[in-house]
Amino acid sequence: MEIIHCDVAIVGAGGAGLRAAIAVAQADPSLKVALISKVYPMRSHTCAAEGGAAGVVKVDDSFEMHFNDTVGGGDWLSDQDCVEYFVTEAPKELIQLEHWGCPWNREADGSVAVRPFGGMQKQRTWFAADKSGFHILHTLFQTSLQFPSILRFDEYFALDLLVEDGRCQGLTAMEMRSGMIKQFHAKSVIIAGGGAGRIFPFSTNGAIKTGDGMAMAYRAGVPLKDMEFVQYHPTGLPNTGSLLTEACRGEGGVLLNKQGRRYLQDYGMGPETPLGKPQLKTMELGPRDRVSQAYWHELQKGNTVTTQWGECVLLDMRHLGEKYIDERLPLVRELAIAYLGIDIVKDAVPIRPVVHYMMGGISTNTKGATILPGLFAAGECACISLNGANRLGSNSLVELLVFGKSAALSAVDFIKDLPPPDTTKLEALARQSQAKIRELFSRTDGTESMSGLRKEMMDTMEKNAGIYRTELGLQEAVNQINELRQRYQKVILNDKSNVFNTDLFQVLELGSMLDCASALTVSALERKESRGAHQRLDYVERDDLHFLRHSMAYFQGLEQAKVDYLDVVITKSPPGVRDYSGGHS
Repeated sequence: MEIIHCDVAIVGAGGAGLRAAIAVAQADPSLKVALISKVYPMRSHTCAAEGGAAGVVKVDDSFEMHFNDTVGGGDWLSDQDCVEYFVTEAPKELIQLEHWGCPWNREADGSVAVRPFGGMQKQRTWFAADKSGFHILHTLFQTSLQFPSILRFDEYFALDLLVEDGRCQGLTAMEMRSGMIKQFHAKSVIIAGGGAGRIFPFSTNGAIKTGDGMAMAYRAGVPLKDMEFVQYHPTGLPNTGSLLTEACRGEGGVLLNKQGRRYLQDYGMGPETPLGKPQLKTMELGPRDRVSQAYWHELQKGNTVTTQWGECVLLDMRHLGEKYIDERLPLVRELAIAYLGIDIVKDAVPIRPVVHYMMGGISTNTKGATILPGLFAAGECACISLNGANRLGSNSLVELLVFGKSAALSAVDFIKDLPPPDTTKLEALARQSQAKIRELFSRTDGTESMSGLRKEMMDTMEKNAGIYRTELGLQEAVNQINELRQRYQKVILNDKSNVFNTDLFQVLELGSMLDCASALTVSALERKESRGAHQRLDYVERDDLHFLRHSMAYFQGLEQAKVDYLDVVITKSPPGVRDYSGGHS
């Protein structure tokens, strides 16, 4: 196996990975950075983010307000030292992006334009029309090209971490075009590989969001934190799951039931306000968990609209007018026309909640460090404990920047005066990783299909781990996922070729998804309360006495995950009531 030597290896080349690579290169140009990604950087899922990025910039806003919105929106499960750091760093990162060329929308006076977003009491979301993630990713990618110390390894599939002498010293990865396994020997590793939303069948997530990086850390002994908290975005297209950004509601779009009535005042998000110029205290700008849950209740009441794609409610933006829509929401109009044949200028568009984001992930501290020395994480794959039980829209794009940089600086600091990795010991570990792939190729007693197992996993998660959950359903999910993980050991590989073997990669991704699904379902079963995006029909109240704690799921091989708990860091905001009846808690 070829050995590639580097100082810092980064898995994932989306927003967090690129920001981390740039930060390493700026901190010490002599450090060699290996940027490893299973897709070309510009195909990373960051490009799909539409609405914008939150950061205090206007005179009527403050860090304190952004802090309170984030902590309250997260139902007090956010670590407050993390939130304090985040809100102060966010504007700096957004200004840095502007200096690097990100084309933020502007006000008439030339200042940065901001728009309202759900759960925020002030307009603080910077945006580039409704293609904000696309422009952020472009800006980061083109900036990274100026640093010769950043070496890209595009279309490399990360396999296993190399852990020796109690610290992470690299990883193995397969070059997809040749099928060759390479060793990356590194003094530190940063995982920035995205979430695992594809364990659900109806998701805004692209096909690459399979939790590979999360599972890789999990198998190496790092706990997955708060995995039970899965965010549903309230406005997904009903046939594809494609996202209609929260900016639709931020700009003044309204949600209607089959009677043509704005129904959110029935769920603590009123009172109803007049249509017209966007206002912060409209019902539609409640947090995502509450708005998605309101849809579920409307469905139970028979108030949804029956369409050829199933039960929906309607998102109405017609009153905004064609000129305004084409200026602020051009992609939304394109998506609705392309996928539903509906022009939002002329008609309301059917929508329903869709799996969008995982609040949980690799447990790290505010500096991006895990419990495994030498291993760091950032982005959606990480749980730094910023988002708590429910992420506020437009915090995630800034999270990539703030904590991508933070993880990078931690990694640079960690490797100072470290000796180079012991090549002999790491090669022995790499051969173990290679042996697992060879066993898969040589398996002759396979009885399970990748697609069949994947469908059963998705169906189980959709049925039992959705917007509302029960003890019976979660126990069924735990049992079923455990069974699927056992059966996965007999999955058959149909394609035995080396070049771009997509069958192989999908089998490997399924293994990662099953590991993540196991951690998620066990953590959800153990959390006997309702908080944020985790809602139990049998435990309907939030229980701060027993569950003001982070769940920590530990890998136990083929056995059920072990769940422990870690106290939430409270600095200045004791748990309170989330009240959006006047627009904000």
